[in-house]
Amino acid sequence: MSRSNHQTPSKNKKSLPQTPKGMKIDPKNVSEEFARELAAHGDIISKREINKVKMKKNK
Repeated sequence: MSRSNHQTPSKNKKSLPQTPKGMKIDPKNVSEEFARELAAHGDIISKREINKVKMKKNK
């Protein structure tokens, strides 16, 4: 006898993934959070450009 390929339905269908309370951002502080992320991104890009210039100088 072979095994059946029948699977039971997921018991997780009714619940949606939730964000833990500690990770939620207050709606008043959302723009501040975006500003921090954009500033960090700008720093990374400027460092990358500086490194490119240094590499070209060293060649």
